[in-house]
Amino acid sequence: TQEISPKKKKPTNQKPNHGAPPPPPRRRRGAPPPPPLLRRRAVVIGGGGGGGPAHRAGGRRRGGGGRAAGRGGALRELRAAVRADVPGRRRARVPDVRVRRQPPPRAAAPAAGPHRDARRHQVLRPHPGRVPRPLPRPPPPILPTDGLPDDFDWREHGAVGPVKDQGSCGSCWSFSTSGALEGAHFLATGKLEVLSEQQMVDCDHECDASESRACDSGCNGGLMTTAFSYLMKSGGLQSEKDYPYAGRENTCKFDKSKIVAQVKNFSVISVNEDQIAANLVKHGPLAIAINAAYMQTYIGGVSCPFICGRHLDHGVLLVGYGSAGYAPIRFKEKPYWIIKNSWGENWGEKGYYKICRGPHDKNKCGVDSMVSSVTAIHTSKKEE
Repeated sequence: TQEISPKKKKPTNQKPNHGAPPPPPRRRRGAPPPPPLLRRRAVVIGGGGGGGPAHRAGGRRRGGGGRAAGRGGALRELRAAVRADVPGRRRARVPDVRVRRQPPPRAAAPAAGPHRDARRHQVLRPHPGRVPRPLPRPPPPILPTDGLPDDFDWREHGAVGPVKDQGSCGSCWSFSTSGALEGAHFLATGKLEVLSEQQMVDCDHECDASESRACDSGCNGGLMTTAFSYLMKSGGLQSEKDYPYAGRENTCKFDKSKIVAQVKNFSVISVNEDQIAANLVKHGPLAIAINAAYMQTYIGGVSCPFICGRHLDHGVLLVGYGSAGYAPIRFKEKPYWIIKNSWGENWGEKGYYKICRGPHDKNKCGVDSMVSSVTAIHTSKKEE
């Protein structure tokens, strides 16, 4: 018989493993995978002066800027848990991972888009998650809609001031208010005055007549109709030059002798898009509110999301409309509104936003839900 010699083992360079636990066994082919170590947790984004609409009372907000606080610690916990997931060892319990984006330092220049202040979107701070009805006003007369131009833009007629940046202050409502009054003042006098938002941030604490706790509150939010009411009671608005924007709430320094624009009257317009267009053409730029969710990622074109909530959380200025603009998400042209925002010229289309309108896209993102117009009279030192 022939003897069979045993096979020689190939030499290995591995060092002996004295006292260490054996490596985990390899999973056989076809065997089910092990249960997941982690479950996806809800990610809470917001905090500080942080950025985006407040979705519900209790304080969850979206947006913000800067690096995620605590992210490094969370990753270390995850790695430790993965290392512990071996046979014979007790599986580590991974705590809830909640990432909160903090606002950038005040000294840093505010970034464009979503990496900014959270409360800037809020139209009304005391009641996060909802916007109360505007002050009761007599409805405006029904305007004829025949003969409206297919395209109209108040920028081409000199009634719109420069794009501004509200920074890390939730004062969007004051920019919407001042922009509407700038246009009304231009129609009344033929002169464009760049008006002060800071006066309203510092001095306007007007409350809703139907809800006493719903008051304008500087960087914590406000409402355009209550701001118009404040301007009627205070006498008017100073210029940006005399009362410059500070990006935070300060002591009121209102000087009645330096008023350059006055509110004669204001009214709330119906949600009918034809009436909104007619009032826009006749009365100038309109103060409106919108759901800003899709503004966070906007870079150009006509924004026309398939689904967009109508919870209003941001005050902007309606300056025009168009009959056909390309909507990337729809791969076709759509009629649209032209909106002036207050996040600086580096955002959107040089500070402007286009959102679709028309019979198939009525009230997209709540854009038609809260629209108000204002008329102005001219006040000067000579007339006083």
